[in-house]
Amino acid sequence: MRKVISSALAILLTLSLSTAASADPIRDRQYWLNDFGFTKAWQLSQGEGIKVAVIDTGIDATHPSLAGVVVGGIDVSGLGSSDGLTPVGQNSYHGTMVASLLAGRANPEDDGAGILGTAPKAQLLSVSMAFGVEGLDTDDQIARGIIWAVDNGAQVINLSLTRNSVAWPETWDEAFGYAFEKDVVIVAAVGNREDGTEQVSAPATIPGVIAVAGVDKNAQASELSSTSGFTIAVTAPAEELVAAYPGGEYRIWSGTSGAAPIVSGMVALIRSLYPELDAANVVNRVIQSAVKVGFEDYSSSYGYGLIDAEKALLIETAEVSSNPLGSLSEWIELYRKDAPPELTPGEILTPIESPVVEIVQPASSAPNLWLPLAGYAGVGLLATFLYFAFRPKARGPISLKRK
Repeated sequence: MRKVISSALAILLTLSLSTAASADPIRDRQYWLNDFGFTKAWQLSQGEGIKVAVIDTGIDATHPSLAGVVVGGIDVSGLGSSDGLTPVGQNSYHGTMVASLLAGRANPEDDGAGILGTAPKAQLLSVSMAFGVEGLDTDDQIARGIIWAVDNGAQVINLSLTRNSVAWPETWDEAFGYAFEKDVVIVAAVGNREDGTEQVSAPATIPGVIAVAGVDKNAQASELSSTSGFTIAVTAPAEELVAAYPGGEYRIWSGTSGAAPIVSGMVALIRSLYPELDAANVVNRVIQSAVKVGFEDYSSSYGYGLIDAEKALLIETAEVSSNPLGSLSEWIELYRKDAPPELTPGEILTPIESPVVEIVQPASSAPNLWLPLAGYAGVGLLATFLYFAFRPKARGPISLKRK
């Protein structure tokens, strides 16, 4: 029997200050758009014509930053709507936040305020699955979601989740193998130490998958909002990420759940600019353009390096004939025969904390910014005390853990 572990109650601190807000406090917080080359890359590609599948808890497509982004979907949990647009299961906000970091389009009715995804003109397919529901096989939901996404035109698949085990079930062999055969690029989060993931876990351990680790705002490997291992491909921002939240809100979170869609958006930019490239050469462009951080070849914390979206579009690379991150089919041939006939379905492990740190609102719709800002001595001291007393921990990808 599978055990459901509930999330701890989160402590939410919101302080209302009457202060002059910037023109766009949401966009101001998206530091990765400039720091990691996306705003320059958009002069060449914005992901036009590329479908990216988000296999997650469902996407709230009514959010102002996601209007017109989702072009298809399905529910594989049996709990949501058939179009995949009803958030389901524990932490049902998760899919919406992931989607906005990938393909948010801001709000054209509000002077463009709101979230811009790293591929703002890409199209999304929403595959809603449920975590934390007794009796539902999460492994099977993921496998079915991947196959549906491939059959419905996905060229990129984002998986902001982890099994918290290096191994994966045989049903994933078929699903991931099918995606690779159909020339689909798969991007997965590596997991977070704060959520108990001490090493990279499946699906980020599957050969051929772009496994994404996380860094802080200073581009240093995140101690809590990431993990380490030798299947990491690249590293992307994973701390203080502002994202769309169901109901028209914007929230801050941390974790490789957010780093993965940032990279999935970059993959969409490449596939849009270079439609002739197969998946292997798209993956090669991602890792060859990565920027080394104090190492020459490879790092168990950074993989091949930090992403650079502009460089990924401009770099000259030699053609490769196979995925530089490995072959799943070859791995199966070498190792699966010695594995147990079937893995036990993953025990559901929900995040320890909610990702919510702050509620942020666009200046045009709410002149008061909900932030613990300095400048008012009394409030500043109170905010500082409460922050260190109750600060939320890093929010990681929804996890699946074997018994």
